[in-house]
Amino acid sequence: MNQQDRLTDLEIRLTHQDDTIDQLNQVIADQQQRLSRLELALQRLAAEHHDLKDGLSPGIVDQPPPHY
Repeated sequence: MNQQDRLTDLEIRLTHQDDTIDQLNQVIADQQQRLSRLELALQRLAAEHHDLKDGLSPGIVDQPPPHY
């Protein structure tokens, strides 16, 4: 394999690596957006749970059933 063939092979590999890096970056960006949405949904659910728990009458205690 001469130098020109080696250089061409390296250029092809670099192009494929660049494409793979771009694809991975897109996956990471998509996952970050999804994670942000899930964190927001979890915060809303926690706040709703807290509000519901505060709305219980004082005689009702939030505890697991006896068989636990």
